[in-house]
Amino acid sequence: MIDAYEDPGTPDQRGGARYLWWLVRRQAGRCAAGAMFGTVWMVLLAATPYLMSRAIDDGLEPGNMRALTLWSGALFVVGAFNAWLSIMRHRTMTRVRMDANFRTVKVVVGQAVRLGASLRRQAGAGEVVTIGVGDVQTVSQSLTVVGPGIGAVVGYLVIAVLLVSVSGVVALVVLLGIPVLALLVGPLLGRLQGSEAEYRERQGVLTARIGDLAGGLRVLAGLGGKQLVADAFRQDSGRLREQGYRVGAVTSWVQALGVGLPSLFLAVVTWLAARLAAQGDITVGQLVSVYGYVAVLVWPVAFLVECGYQVSRGVVCARRVVRFLRLEPAADTGTLDAPSEPSALYDPESGVRVLPGRLTALVAEHPADATTVVDRLGRYAPSCATWGDTRLDDIALSQIRSRILVADHEADLFAGTLQAMIRPSPAFAGQPEAATRKALHTAAAEDIVQALPHGLDTPMDAQARNLSGGQRQRVRLARALLTDPEILLAVEPTSALDAHTEATVATRLRKAREGRTTVVTTTSPLVLDRTDTVLYLKDGKVEASGSHHELLATTPGYRALVARDTEEVLG
Repeated sequence: MIDAYEDPGTPDQRGGARYLWWLVRRQAGRCAAGAMFGTVWMVLLAATPYLMSRAIDDGLEPGNMRALTLWSGALFVVGAFNAWLSIMRHRTMTRVRMDANFRTVKVVVGQAVRLGASLRRQAGAGEVVTIGVGDVQTVSQSLTVVGPGIGAVVGYLVIAVLLVSVSGVVALVVLLGIPVLALLVGPLLGRLQGSEAEYRERQGVLTARIGDLAGGLRVLAGLGGKQLVADAFRQDSGRLREQGYRVGAVTSWVQALGVGLPSLFLAVVTWLAARLAAQGDITVGQLVSVYGYVAVLVWPVAFLVECGYQVSRGVVCARRVVRFLRLEPAADTGTLDAPSEPSALYDPESGVRVLPGRLTALVAEHPADATTVVDRLGRYAPSCATWGDTRLDDIALSQIRSRILVADHEADLFAGTLQAMIRPSPAFAGQPEAATRKALHTAAAEDIVQALPHGLDTPMDAQARNLSGGQRQRVRLARALLTDPEILLAVEPTSALDAHTEATVATRLRKAREGRTTVVTTTSPLVLDRTDTVLYLKDGKVEASGSHHELLATTPGYRALVARDTEEVLG
């Protein structure tokens, strides 16, 4: 089975069926073993009626106890051996499914990492969650066809051959039965693929809406829009339910036919054998063997129908996986080197110019305008922004990422210890503990570590849900400071902090980043008072620039936006 650190390989992205076949080829030996165990197990099931008929014809009917004992012993040995084969078949196929599951998870996660910042622009959160939660499981389950599925085909053919020795008519009926079943069930499987695909799409949309609701419920309640969004969610949920009913209707017909048609088919075979026995064309032992073959045929026929159902669903889900894997990150056309000396960042669209070695604040009437500027300066959005005399999109992206860090106040925090949360990259492993303590001190996060039962080794939930909002924000800031980037672009780094903690962080941040380029987006006068330069944005353009006190005195719009007590500030 694939190891956690093993390369999953390069998936075949030419289609859903091709992807499933790639999963089989990546573990060809195990799949071959599963097919072998499944085939021998199914064949020996078919051999049981044959041994029973010999025990009756050669031993029980003529009263030959030696023959009866011999064939009964063979029946016992075959049964015991087949029980062991059944265990091995199940174990092997479980490993096949788990390997396919983990391998698909790895390629999907690897693709998500590869897409990076472009992921949200190309795929919704609901689609990614649906792939990870539902599609991966369905894809892995469909690989059952390589074990019991192949065994069912071989077992079916073996029983047909054995029936030739009993009656050509019965064997002919058996051989023609499966194609007839395929003609009856096949159209339903095609319809199932269409219904299943639409259901998965709707499910992804609804999952994304659930995530949006969970993240913005407090805001919605404050704006009075909770009921409106709830009504929209209820309508989407109702449409998904209706589509689920359609999928369920097709599935129920497939499963009903999977049970009913084989039973009807086997009843015909049994009736033909009984007539032949009544006419004296076959012996009593042969009649018993036909009954046995009919009972055994239930397994391969049921497996074939079930495998068709599973593969049909697997192809639908594999197509979604392949579609996700085909997404490409934003093209990196940069070939030039970044400036060798500290240089200014300039965004022509807004007029923002960030001078090197200074602590600069962006204050915007609409916070999204400041965030947009940061995205352009960090090259997370297409723009004409420059670094020194060179356009950012002409510089190799790897150099930008290694020297410019955008620290989002809502950046993801992954589950693990607090230390792993703050030091997520192996690149930090060689840094001394003093660097971690310094970052925590600058972010005023030392009290967080002291309050936890095991300090930095305390396990944390995903997104650090066992911390408060302000604590999470300080952990994010400490993580950004630990990287010690040449240029730090921090989005609202203190928005969730109380006034005392905010003032402390602002003072320490200025001292820790002295001589290095730092940009913060904020409207807090406690932070603005400690900056070198403030750029006031109106409608996404620089309206005024200067120190915090200069803008308070000269720019009414800025004063109205940031001053908590105008008279006190001016006085």
